Amino acid sequence: MFARVIAWLLLAALIGAIAFGYAVYSRRIALPERYDPFAPLDVRAPQGPLTRFKLWRTMHDPQLCDAALARSGLVYRAMADATGPGGCELKGVMRITQSEDLRFSSPFLATCPLALGIAYFEHQYLQTAALETYGERVARIEHVGSYACRNVNHQQDAALSQHASANAIDLTGFVLDDGRRITLARWDDASSLDGQFLRRVHEGACQSFDTTLGPDYNVLHKTHFHVDMGPYRVCR
Repeated sequence: MFARVIAWLLLAALIGAIAFGYAVYSRRIALPERYDPFAPLDVRAPQGPLTRFKLWRTMHDPQLCDAALARSGLVYRAMADATGPGGCELKGVMRITQSEDLRFSSPFLATCPLALGIAYFEHQYLQTAALETYGERVARIEHVGSYACRNVNHQQDAALSQHASANAIDLTGFVLDDGRRITLARWDDASSLDGQFLRRVHEGACQSFDTTLGPDYNVLHKTHFHVDMGPYRVCR
């Protein structure tokens, strides 16, 4: 008898939870955005208990990604789909020129998930690391490009790189508001401020992108962080 009562109570709780979730989804019940799993992702807002879920959901829904990117602070324009030299297809890519809060060393192409990952990385990790390490904000992100129609590590028998669809970018350094420049050449000096900053940046990148490869991965990545929004979760 007791077990049956417990079972009925659990069923009632499940039905109540489903009803509550539907009411929130249909906006019959309004929750603060921080606690609403169906509220649009705002990469500039402080992280809350549902931020990771919202980020995952947004990255897998083109419409949600477009909406989140529009409020991300990035300055960009959508590009027409195209097939580049070598047969690499560019679909749903943007040309990113700058952020409202920092600059890039040059404009670059990016898929919506990669662009949103960069905005999330900037607001949630990069600027915090810079302020807490140097007392300065990052004014410019330096990179050596996103789109390149090639295979992984330029190997002839390898699969196409995420760069081949503008779904990856290689970050080489960061310039602070006061002009100080921090490059990956400082990675090996782990005890220095620059080395500590770069390790925090690497850790933040691992939280922002599906794949992050740094100087400890192999010699090909000695001078940059490779970040992408590919199918695998890798942090090296």
